[in-house]
Amino acid sequence: MKSKKTARKAIRSRSQNLLKQLAREPDKLFTGAFRMQYGALCFRLKAEGPEIEILVITSRETGRWVLPKGWPMKGKKPHQAAATEAWEEAGVRGIPNKTPVGRYVYLKELDGGDVAPVMVEMYQVEVTKVQADFKEKGQRVLAWVSPDEAARRVREVELKSMLVNFRPIDDE
Repeated sequence: MKSKKTARKAIRSRSQNLLKQLAREPDKLFTGAFRMQYGALCFRLKAEGPEIEILVITSRETGRWVLPKGWPMKGKKPHQAAATEAWEEAGVRGIPNKTPVGRYVYLKELDGGDVAPVMVEMYQVEVTKVQADFKEKGQRVLAWVSPDEAARRVREVELKSMLVNFRPIDDE
C-alpha cells in the first residue's frame, strides 16, 4: 500500500495534469451535456442523541474521501441507483429518499484520459443495516463522521456546503 505522502503526491500530480488538459482545451467543459451520476448521502442517528453521522469512503484510485456515487442504472430510478451504489461501495443498506438533497459538479477523468464535467445528484439514505461483506470490501476505507468532519474531508466545494447544511428530509 502506498504511503500517505506518496498518495498525496500522486493526487496532486493527477489534479495538475487535469488542469493542464483543461487549460489547453477549455471548450471541453462547455461542449455537450454534463454527464450525470447519482450519489448517496448515507447517514445514521448517533446513539447518544439527536446528532447524525455521515458515511464517507475513500475512492479506489486516489484514496481521497468521497461519498458513494455512480452512473445511472438501467431499470432503476435515481434514488434506487444511489442506494445500490451505497451497498456496493460501502456495504450499507437503508431507506433512500426519492427527492434529491442537492447536486454538485466535479471533473471526472475518463478511461481514455479525457476529462468530463459530471453533475452528481445526491439522495439521502437513512442507513438501517451495515454489512461487513460487500462488493468493494478491501478497496475502500469507510468512516462515520460528523457533518462538519465529512465536509472537511471531501474536496468538492458544493459537496462541502451540502454536508455542513445537511438535515434529513422526509418523503411526502
